[in-house]
Amino acid sequence: MFICVCNAIRECELRRAAQGSGADVEAVYARLGKRPQCRQCLDDAEAIVFEERALACHGQLRAA
Repeated sequence: MFICVCNAIRECELRRAAQGSGADVEAVYARLGKRPQCRQCLDDAEAIVFEERALACHGQLRAA
């Protein structure tokens, strides 16, 4: 599924870029070589980045 139509960013690409990143959404876009344009996607993108951070944190807690 596309999260950002303007930049053709798929959910799986956004999740991969967010993994291991403590960055905000715009920094994750920059990791993909993109930047938000119309900004309609930022709420959904932010939720995905937050979700990936939570999963990473939860995974680190399990490993410890």
